[in-house]
Amino acid sequence: MISLPVTKRDGKQTADALRKSGVMPAVFYGPKETSTAITIPLPAFERLWRESGETTIITLTGVGEPKEVLIQDVAEHPVTGTPLHADFYVLEKGKKIEIAVPIEFEGIAPAEKEGGVVVKVLHEIEIKVTPAELPQHLTVDVSKLEKIGDHITVAQVKLPLSAELITDPEELVVSITEQKIVEEEETKPPTDEELAAQAAAATPAEGEEGGAAAEKKEKKE
Repeated sequence: MISLPVTKRDGKQTADALRKSGVMPAVFYGPKETSTAITIPLPAFERLWRESGETTIITLTGVGEPKEVLIQDVAEHPVTGTPLHADFYVLEKGKKIEIAVPIEFEGIAPAEKEGGVVVKVLHEIEIKVTPAELPQHLTVDVSKLEKIGDHITVAQVKLPLSAELITDPEELVVSITEQKIVEEEETKPPTDEELAAQAAAATPAEGEEGGAAAEKKEKKE
């Protein structure tokens, strides 16, 4: 279990002032927890956020009894990506939680050697699970995909024993499709015969030019 020390926010300092002093404003709440404003050392949160993400249970310490939480939301600076504020959801003991768990693909599909293309359709699966069995990710092994048309559905992904699927079990996670090769038409230079034919078409036939001149002369007379 990962612990994160926090301090109850007194409201005397603005959010900008807190950030300038090296701490980040945050809040925790839950079904049986009132919304409580807190502050967190920014370096500690950045390290935890980078390594754990939203599917790791964290224990908040320093405000009453330790609280098991998940990171619910993080506001980031639009340019630097620095965390500006975080929401923590307090877990209710004995209750399952609904969460989208990221998929981690592993292995190499044999079908790729036959010209197939691995198409990753889903990147997370929603489940309902007890906090004790919450996985950081769900593993999908693509080495089982041997030929074009092979696929893996949500129902085939291994889940914790307590987990219930929320995502449609028939939904595709990954599949093998045929690689489409677009062949460009080769432009060939014209042959001597084609060039001669083009020149002949552009040159007036013998007698045509003279006939046209005579016709003009008759019109003048």
